[in-house]
Amino acid sequence: MTEAYIIDAVRTPRGIGKPGKGALSHLHPQHLAATVLTAIKDRNDLNTAEVDDIIWSTSTQKGKQGGDLGRMAALAAGYDTKASGTTLDRFCGGGISSVNFAAATVMSGMEDCVIAGGTEMMSYTSQIMAEEANAGIKPLGMGSGNAALDAIHPQSHQGVCGDAIAEMEGISREALDALALESQKRAATAIAEGRFDKSLVTVHNEDGSVALDHEEFPRPQTTAEGLAGLKASFSTLKDFDLGGGATFAQQIKRVYPDLEWEGVHHAGNSSGVVDGAAALLITSKEYADKSGLKPRARIVAYANAGDCPTLMLNAPVPAAKKVLEKAGLSKDDIDVWEINEAFAVVAEKFIRDLELPREKVNINGGACALGHPIGATGSILIGTALDELERSKGRYGLVTMCAAGGMAPAIIIERI
Repeated sequence: MTEAYIIDAVRTPRGIGKPGKGALSHLHPQHLAATVLTAIKDRNDLNTAEVDDIIWSTSTQKGKQGGDLGRMAALAAGYDTKASGTTLDRFCGGGISSVNFAAATVMSGMEDCVIAGGTEMMSYTSQIMAEEANAGIKPLGMGSGNAALDAIHPQSHQGVCGDAIAEMEGISREALDALALESQKRAATAIAEGRFDKSLVTVHNEDGSVALDHEEFPRPQTTAEGLAGLKASFSTLKDFDLGGGATFAQQIKRVYPDLEWEGVHHAGNSSGVVDGAAALLITSKEYADKSGLKPRARIVAYANAGDCPTLMLNAPVPAAKKVLEKAGLSKDDIDVWEINEAFAVVAEKFIRDLELPREKVNINGGACALGHPIGATGSILIGTALDELERSKGRYGLVTMCAAGGMAPAIIIERI
C-alpha cells in the first residue's frame, strides 16, 4: 500500500461567527476557502495542474455554502481547471473525513496529489437557520423529520445531549468549567508564544486590506468566578416543542426513560461560534520526491465509529480505540491528543474514559476558547496536532471529534 504524507497544513484565524460583528462575516465562504487554497499553492510552489482532486468539507451546504465549494473555491484561487473538486458533509466531523478520504485515494495508488480541507461560515449559516425557523422548517438536531426513524433512533439537541451525558457520567458543572478555563489559559499561552503562526494565514478583503490576521474569539480574561456566574444555555431548550407534543427532553427519555438532568453547559464551556477554513496538502512519497516537497507527517491510520444517535456526542472514545487498534498502537504511544471541545463534557468524558494525562490533551486549547467552525474544525485540528508534534518533538498525534447523528471520525499521524 502506498504511504500518504502531509506536506503542509494552513488555516485562517477564526473570526467571531455573528453577522455583522465578526471580522470575516462580510466575506463569501468561497473567498475564505480560496484563501487557504491559495496559501497551500503558493507556500509549496504547487503545480495545480497536477492536483488530482480537492476534497472539501462543509456542513451546511446551502446558499453561499452550496454548489461544491471545493471545486469553485479552487477556481477562485486560480487553480488549473484540471484540478477537480468535491464537497462532503459529515456534520462536525467532515474536516477529519476530508483528510481521511484524501489519504485513502493516495494510499490506494489511484492518486498522487490531493488537497483536503473545509470551510464553515457560521455567521452566514446562522442566518439560514433563522430564516428556516421563521418558515417553520426544523433545523438540525430537532429530530430527523421522519417519524418512523425517530421512533427507532430519536435525536435531540446537541447541547441538551451534553447536559444529559454529564448527568449520566457524574460530571459536575465545576469540572466542566475547570476544563473550559484551562482551554482559555492554554490558548492564550499558545497565541502569546506563536505556536499557531506556522499554519496561520491572513485573510484579506477583496481590496487587499487585512480582514483578520489573529484569533478573534478567545477570552483570556476568563475566570472561574465568571464562568460560575453564567446561566445554563440549554435548560429552557429541554422543553422546546418539536410538534406533536414532543420535546428535546422527551426525545432522550424515549431511550433513557429514568434519566433526569439539569443544565450544566453555557457559553463559556461550549464551543465558540466562529468562521474559518483550513487546507492540507496530501501526497504520495513518489510525488513528493519528484516535486521536491518535504513531508511533515505520515498518515498512519484512520477510522470511523458510530454510537447512540440519541445522545449524539459519545462516539469519540470508540473511534479512538478503533484507530489505535488499526495502527497497532496503544494510548501510551500518543504524544498529542486533539479532541474537539464541542461541549466541555465531550473532552472531559474522553479524558476520563481513556484515562489520559491531561497535559497531552488539547495542549494549545480547544474549541471552548478558539471556536468550532463546524466543517473546517477537523482539518484545523490535524494541522494543530502536526504543529505541536514539531514543536514538542513528539512522534504520534491522534485527532477525533463527535459529529451529529452519533458519529466520530479519527486519524493518527506520525511526525517525520
